[in-house]
Amino acid sequence: MKTITDLSAWKALEAHRDAVLDVHMRDLFAADPERFERFTRELGPVLLDFSKNRITVETLDLLCDLARQVDVEGWRQRMFDGEAINATEGRAALHVALRNRSNVPYKVAGEDVMPAVNEVLERMRAFTVAIRGGIWKGVTGKPITDIVNIGIGGSDLGPAMATRALAPFGKEGLNLHFVSNIDGVDLAGTINGLDPATTLFIVVSKTFTTVETMTNAESARDWLVAHLGSNAVSRHFAAVSTNRKAVTAFGIDPANMFGFWDWVGGRYSLWSAVGLSLALAIGMDQFESLLKGAEAMDRHFQEAPLDENLPVIMGLIGVWNANFLDACAHAVLPYDQSLGRFPAYLQQLEMESNGKAVTRDGNPVGVSTTPVLFGEPGTNGQHSFYQMIHQSPRLVSCDFIVVANSHEAMPAHHRILVSNALAQTQALMKGRTEAEARAELAAQGVEADVQDRLAPHKVFPGNRPTNTIVLDRVDPYSLGMLIALYEHRVFVQSVIWGINPFDQWGVELGKVMAASVERALAGSDTGKDQDSSTRGLVARVRARSENT
Repeated sequence: MKTITDLSAWKALEAHRDAVLDVHMRDLFAADPERFERFTRELGPVLLDFSKNRITVETLDLLCDLARQVDVEGWRQRMFDGEAINATEGRAALHVALRNRSNVPYKVAGEDVMPAVNEVLERMRAFTVAIRGGIWKGVTGKPITDIVNIGIGGSDLGPAMATRALAPFGKEGLNLHFVSNIDGVDLAGTINGLDPATTLFIVVSKTFTTVETMTNAESARDWLVAHLGSNAVSRHFAAVSTNRKAVTAFGIDPANMFGFWDWVGGRYSLWSAVGLSLALAIGMDQFESLLKGAEAMDRHFQEAPLDENLPVIMGLIGVWNANFLDACAHAVLPYDQSLGRFPAYLQQLEMESNGKAVTRDGNPVGVSTTPVLFGEPGTNGQHSFYQMIHQSPRLVSCDFIVVANSHEAMPAHHRILVSNALAQTQALMKGRTEAEARAELAAQGVEADVQDRLAPHKVFPGNRPTNTIVLDRVDPYSLGMLIALYEHRVFVQSVIWGINPFDQWGVELGKVMAASVERALAGSDTGKDQDSSTRGLVARVRARSENT
């Protein structure tokens, strides 16, 4: 059975890796004054600098050869053509149609999906105009001031991330809240202090059966009914779902139900009615600007040559760092507080998509797939995990996201912020030799014996790979481009590894087992089929609980 490592392009990259493994990026920059220009690509408000990676022109050429050998271009076309590339679930993965504002036909099973997409967008527009304009009134006649999005996974992470990122575009007096965790603290902490008469809940669940979401939704309904009566539900709840029967049974007027399609995966659903809470926050015109930004990246991804293609380049360099340089993790480091939830959003996008061990055909991949992804906004991360990135023997690759223009008129703050970001990429590339450390200590007047003791601790190996993404500003259009950039990066890597990035079977097993554990916690199941550790933990928790 052949694996990816049997490909001639993979073997060529292994040989190339052995030839450049001991080359330091310091030397690469010294040898090529044009290195920045050579390894920088721009598309509208987005700039990608990938020069601070352990690559040469030959590396990029060989990586593009690998992309051609696994047919990235062919798989890309299959996705845009609406083929059922999510083979395990028999579905297309046509999220690109959701942001197709040029309205060229996108077909699934021979049917153009664009009329249905546009119809939902128009319904979203009418709803957002009514809420934001105070036309929609709650059961007591008051306009809505607070919107609570109840969802989990893609039904929470995307809208929550984007709503925070685009807060400057929000409407004064309209507050957005997000509840996802089954922990009652999440819901209670959100609704405590809200006025039921001016609160609207949006329940986001494709099947309207997701345990966490529906448990939270039912508790929210109980809270509302206790204050306003059962007749209030239809004026204070909307749904994003495909299960009309369940939505109606819950008490939600089907006129306030917004659907989407099985070819929209959860972690790719922000662009659909799942983004309703975001549209309410920023208005439908700005929501469509987000879609247009993503569409611009889609068009670039579909049309640009491989070596000029931003998502392809990022995907290939990620494979190079993870599979050939053994990077154990990847950090996404946004130097803009508004993007604080972006790493969490990418954790689902990348690790749920590509955290798999078998190919589309069910055979072992043969190499490691997606690295662990983590991140925090700068400069907070500098005071926590950057130590490990700089000096640990384990290699961590990084994406730094820099924003040229802040929404806040605090130029001194912004200058310090950006200088830290750019300095970190330089420090990770250059490092510090022992000779340089000793020279710095000597310049500070440190005695020779103290230099001997301290110098080893002040050595930084450098040669740590980073990409730097520069945005003009965080606005709906550039955020749409940024999200789509990472979506297509994930897709490129999935094709390289030969895996299906659109299913998530690994999510299921623990959820199935949780049902029997819950019964045991409630005392209605003996737990005889559970292991001794789980039975013991259930018994201890029950013994300590005041609610059993």
